[in-house]
Amino acid sequence: MINKHSPLPIYYQLEQGIKEMIEKGQLQPGEMIPSEREWSERYDISRMTVRQAINNLVNDGYLVRQRGKGTFVATKKIEQPLKGLTSFSEDMRARGMEPGTKVLSFGTIPASSSLAGQLHVSEEEEVYEIRRLRLADQLPIALEIAYVPCSLVPYLTEEIVSGSFYEFIEQKQLLTIRSATQILEASVARKVEADLLQIKEGAPVLLIQRNSYLENGQPLEVVKSVYRADRYKFMIEMER
Repeated sequence: MINKHSPLPIYYQLEQGIKEMIEKGQLQPGEMIPSEREWSERYDISRMTVRQAINNLVNDGYLVRQRGKGTFVATKKIEQPLKGLTSFSEDMRARGMEPGTKVLSFGTIPASSSLAGQLHVSEEEEVYEIRRLRLADQLPIALEIAYVPCSLVPYLTEEIVSGSFYEFIEQKQLLTIRSATQILEASVARKVEADLLQIKEGAPVLLIQRNSYLENGQPLEVVKSVYRADRYKFMIEMER
């Protein structure tokens, strides 16, 4: 793994070597890696060099530190291609994971000026406000708030939104979801978000707003989500 005659910095060689072990499955998700002292003695390099390599891998999301326990291989991030329109439940099932939903609150509110404009309803018209915690294999992945016109789906219930909303719209309401716009931003978790997502306050998160539309152009929903950045990533395919 280490060639001291190479022009590549030793910390970089160690970093790439550990990364390769993770990618080849020689180090499994959740497995504790050797200590700084063990790496140092194994390759006869300084602990400062080892620490730099480990820090880089932690910052890149390959490793996670647990205070008082050690450093572990991070759980692989869920990758969602930014191509095609799918629901959270469909994404998780496509990856062999069991989706789950915990409804935090369900009710109606009068539409604000901003929401009314996005949902093509009158200001003060009633819209559903649905707060949900989304899970994958029982692990919290995202916190989302959805707004849906009551006039579009008059008989929506908490039981329905505890499952896949898209499946209900298409299979029960016989409506076709045609398109969506999505905005992604980087941010850090506030305390209430961190508590629900089981991460530290100030940890990196992805803020996502999705506006979905039916086949006739009618807005279906506005969804604002906070995703754990340590468990979720987006992949974009581009062609010239």
